[in-house]
Amino acid sequence: MKKTLPLLLSTSFVLTILAGCQDQPTPEERLDAYIKLWEKQDYEKMYAEYASTETKKTYGKKEFIDRTKKLAASLAIENISVTRTKTDKNEDEKQASLPVTISFETLAGPVSYKKEIPLTFEKQKDTENWYINWDSSFVLKDFKKEDKIQLTTLEAKRGDLLDTKKQPLATTGTGYVVGVVAGKINDLKTLAKQLNRPVSAIEEALAASWVKDGQFVPLKTYAANDKTQINRLKQIDGVSVKETEVRAYPFGKATSHLIGYTGSATADDIKQSKQTIQAGEQVGKRGLEQVLDETLRGKSGARIEIVKPDQSTVDVAETKAKDGQDIQLTIDGKLQQTTYATMKDDPGTAAVIDPRTGETRVLLSSPGFDPSEFTTGISQARLDTLTNDPDQPLLNRFTSAFAPGSTQKPLTAAVGLNSKTLDPEKAYTIDGLKTKIDGFNVTRIHETPDPVNLHNALVYSDNVYFAKSTLEQIGTKTFTSGLEALGYGEKIPFTYPMRASQISNDGSIASDGQLMDTSYGQGQMLTNILHLASMYEIFLTDGTIYRPTLLAEEETKQVWKKDLLEAKDAALIRNDLYDVVHAGYSLPAEIPEIKVAGKTGTAELKKAGEENGQENGFFVGYDNDRKDLLVAIMIESVEQEDRGSPYVSGLVADVLKSHANR
Repeated sequence: MKKTLPLLLSTSFVLTILAGCQDQPTPEERLDAYIKLWEKQDYEKMYAEYASTETKKTYGKKEFIDRTKKLAASLAIENISVTRTKTDKNEDEKQASLPVTISFETLAGPVSYKKEIPLTFEKQKDTENWYINWDSSFVLKDFKKEDKIQLTTLEAKRGDLLDTKKQPLATTGTGYVVGVVAGKINDLKTLAKQLNRPVSAIEEALAASWVKDGQFVPLKTYAANDKTQINRLKQIDGVSVKETEVRAYPFGKATSHLIGYTGSATADDIKQSKQTIQAGEQVGKRGLEQVLDETLRGKSGARIEIVKPDQSTVDVAETKAKDGQDIQLTIDGKLQQTTYATMKDDPGTAAVIDPRTGETRVLLSSPGFDPSEFTTGISQARLDTLTNDPDQPLLNRFTSAFAPGSTQKPLTAAVGLNSKTLDPEKAYTIDGLKTKIDGFNVTRIHETPDPVNLHNALVYSDNVYFAKSTLEQIGTKTFTSGLEALGYGEKIPFTYPMRASQISNDGSIASDGQLMDTSYGQGQMLTNILHLASMYEIFLTDGTIYRPTLLAEEETKQVWKKDLLEAKDAALIRNDLYDVVHAGYSLPAEIPEIKVAGKTGTAELKKAGEENGQENGFFVGYDNDRKDLLVAIMIESVEQEDRGSPYVSGLVADVLKSHANR
């Protein structure tokens, strides 16, 4: 007879039996989970949940997480892919080794290698499982704990900027890097004074972690023409000078605003480039160096090496540098230099174009600055001096727009003639220098000989005539649409970003007074200097404006605006512009060497309550025989020394004469 025994098993005993019956993860399953974290670069979780006891003892949290993260960031390691491969190896109960293929991208190119991943079955915090025996070679093949990583930037040669005759405007030249030999410099005070830097800056450089006694520590770079200063620095014990490549600007101040300069990439530069720019790389900071930087800079390469304790190296990855491209401009370097010298550092701007093609030969802002000061590293004191200079040498005036004054009058006439609203023979009776028209006062500088028709009004620059004829004949709607047809209010199609010319702040003309002011280049009208020169093409091309070009590779004679003036009317205004110089008031532009034609302009910039204000003087002119250059120059504050716009006409004549004599 069978007896039934009572089942008296404790709950804990039942749970123990059930737990013992559950399957433990296999090494493969455990590694697969680890790989998912590895590919996401989740080093915290990889360490906390998967690192073996031996790994934690040997490397520690700081070594495993912090160093690995730092290396991954500095080498731009991304797109990690780890693929487990099949193996016939037999694992025991405590140890396993599984092969994988590791691949990822770095800033020096792709890396791929095979590795055996060791796993250990052990107990951690009351849990038995498979854990990874991690070491430094998980980061890079052949990398060990005592090794270092060396990242070398392989700089691409920056392309040159060349003028129309292939003369360099920006190129790679030879300069000098001045530094000290660590441990051999004592007189930091004298050195700091010569370098125009604080002693603390030198001390900080010498205290860098990589610096050891006997090593050269670079402090400042000088251009090749700074030999006097370099020789002075050589006299200080412990100072060393080495040749180095520097960006050189042969035309200096004359092209400073147009060409700009380069400098070391900042953290923002690197971030915005999405890591295509590397730390310490030279990038364009201003001017065409900045506008065309991507083409000029090319693409730097990089090399990653493992440095062993005995200083031997192991190559990890390398990407060759791709040199930048040379870029040829339409600029005539010598003419640019001549124009700049002619302006004598007076605040102003100039544009010179070939009216036959639209090619830009000169584009400058005065005064300029020495771009090499910025490329080699400008001191804060020197930067403050330039910033606080009342002549504003750092201000790029050719990108701005200014009230054009009476240089607008031929363009106003062109609008009226082309729209058939302006009768060039209609004469006005005008008495005195001031006239009230519809309640608005209009002033002219001189009385104009009778008859006060278009010819005499242009030759003697009569504000009253243009106010009357624009108000009574042309009208607001026709005048506004005519200015828009000339490109006012429209982005200038040019390689270098320029401010658009404007009819007014909102693009409209709101009153008769504003209409009259605008007719002779005052009111709210602002004109860019390059646009001004381009608009004068219509008098030489019978009504066409070519798109202004700056790059030699651009197609020339691209029509930007057309049908702006009939041939007979263009000839009429050409005759008037010739008479401005040769039949009107005496102008310095009337010289025996060439026959200059053009138009003066004076824009008065009075502030509220002022009787007199700053006056900007303009002249746009050309050689009446050759007609191969249009020169527009603006000089600020021509009221000083009673120079006025006639003074500017002489500058334009000098530029044209220089060109004719070449």
